Amino acid sequence: MIRTIDAHAAGEPLRVVLSGVDPIPGASIPEKRRYAQRHLEGLRRVLMFEPRGHADMYGAIPTEPVTPDGHLGVLFMHNEGWSTMCGHGIIALVTVAIETGILPHGEGEIRIDAPAGRVTARARTAGGRVLGVAFDNVPSFVVSLDSVVEVPGLGRVTYDLAFGGAFYAYVDAAPLGLDLSAAGYRDVIDAGMRIKRAVMASREIAHPTEPDLGFLYGTIFSGPPRESGGTLRNVCVFAEGEVDRSPTGTGVSGRVAIEHARGRLAPGAHIVVESVIGTRFSGRVKETTRFGPYDAVVPEIEGSAWITGRHEMLIAPDDLLADGFILR
Repeated sequence: MIRTIDAHAAGEPLRVVLSGVDPIPGASIPEKRRYAQRHLEGLRRVLMFEPRGHADMYGAIPTEPVTPDGHLGVLFMHNEGWSTMCGHGIIALVTVAIETGILPHGEGEIRIDAPAGRVTARARTAGGRVLGVAFDNVPSFVVSLDSVVEVPGLGRVTYDLAFGGAFYAYVDAAPLGLDLSAAGYRDVIDAGMRIKRAVMASREIAHPTEPDLGFLYGTIFSGPPRESGGTLRNVCVFAEGEVDRSPTGTGVSGRVAIEHARGRLAPGAHIVVESVIGTRFSGRVKETTRFGPYDAVVPEIEGSAWITGRHEMLIAPDDLLADGFILR
């Protein structure tokens, strides 16, 4: 039996494993991630795939910290595999950890070891409820601005390549005629996966310090906000055609780096980013830094999450669908 608790941050789900999974070996979180890739694919399918999950499910396995001052570690998973960082997941995980007593922290810092590096979170609480979570992400940077790739069925597409815990291709939706709302999300999936595959085929993507982080996670389309007070709308297509219901915490981090590189976002100034369903995260440049060969920023991302349910996952030995399946 595997016990989990489900939450969502800005509409994007997070299924957090509470018990039923043995400790994951590894002296670092990237080592633990590699172990999970080799040995825990069945567990990932059980938790993410139908009939217990769905094609757009997202999950987290808390681990012991791997740094002397860390409070916990985390591995994130989705329909394709094990991700390197997840912003909405940090917001939801911190909310779950505080509201359920996994971590007896209130207003102090919560130091989390993720595959992409150290993330430091702070929660606003009242009456036992977490009202919001802000976190300082890993250094985020721009690899290139205004790159061009030939995409089958779409022609020449201009994109920015940036890292915010994962690498994304950022594309203006208007020239492609995409509707960045729930009504148009199937066309967004198709275009996003076409662009992702084309960019991957056209260039090498390398992280300065960790080879396991050197891959394109997804495509993020941008457009004008739909509500007052917003800066822009981000719609992220990642993994194997998942659409993030939130504005994407790592995606907003990369966006903060892009806006800063273009001279449109000064340190301390905020952007407010909408999702495909209109929910919001805010982001700002907390500080500037250097990361490998890149000028980088440390972005602070803020949002809110809510617990939605508790589950006991049972796996019957005679269940022919125990390994799970996906219909898209």
